[in-house]
Amino acid sequence: MDTLSITGNIGGMAALAAAAMLVGFSKTAVSGANTISLAVFAAVLPARESTGVLLPVLIAGDVLAVLTYRRHAHWPTLWRLFPAVAVGVVIGTGFLFWADDAVVRTSIGAILLLMAGVTLWRRRATETARTTAAGAGADGASGEAAGEAVDGAAGEAPGGPTGGPGDAPQGPSAGRGRAMARSYGVLGGFTTMVANAGGPVMSLYLISAGFRKLGFLGTSAWFFLIVNVTKVPFSVGLGLIGTKSLLLDAALVVFVVPGAFIGRACVHRINQRLFERLVIGATVLGGVQLLLR
Repeated sequence: MDTLSITGNIGGMAALAAAAMLVGFSKTAVSGANTISLAVFAAVLPARESTGVLLPVLIAGDVLAVLTYRRHAHWPTLWRLFPAVAVGVVIGTGFLFWADDAVVRTSIGAILLLMAGVTLWRRRATETARTTAAGAGADGASGEAAGEAVDGAAGEAPGGPTGGPGDAPQGPSAGRGRAMARSYGVLGGFTTMVANAGGPVMSLYLISAGFRKLGFLGTSAWFFLIVNVTKVPFSVGLGLIGTKSLLLDAALVVFVVPGAFIGRACVHRINQRLFERLVIGATVLGGVQLLLR
């Protein structure tokens, strides 16, 4: 299927527009929701080309996220991650150079299922940490404050005072932190290059590093803006981004903005647990659909 030919398919364009709006929503409200978007793009478009079409849409969402949370990034963490991420991006580029559409489609489906599993594991770990923190709170701090700290580490909706020293991670030792950065960085670079699916990996890393609410959002916003912009030359070189794909992006990127504003307006009203369940369920369905397609 020619990438631009989808513009004549009303149903396909409607699905892509909704997926683009969800990208904006996920960037300002619930991180990880755009795994649904990449499943939709890979289902409507040829799987390999879909990664190139989705990338500029993601960058538009990243710009909006940075404008919202730009002051809360923890740059030492970013600099520690970037070398390993670069290695992962190069490996992913080599994979895309070798793989045909069927292999990429299967890989995206498998990555989606893997990321759903990672998200479920993350939720379980967060609930365990919340229980532990609440127990510790009984000895001094209130259980409510402890719960808020864990919710912040999970990257939930922003709120409260502006960032500062409290945005810095309260995570593992320096040696373990460097090892974590290397492993998560390579995996995140590979998954984001192959399937634009680095979000769950990086979310898990930031949670493990002990980030609180605004630090999580600000650091992830800058991370994905820089990494996604860096991926553009690789995608152009692989033929994934070209005139036709950019024309389609021009029609889709306008839907990112209302999605971002809706997310910003609804962020305090979202039932986080229900929404995560819906995201995980849709991601699993999308992954299975791509594997069986």
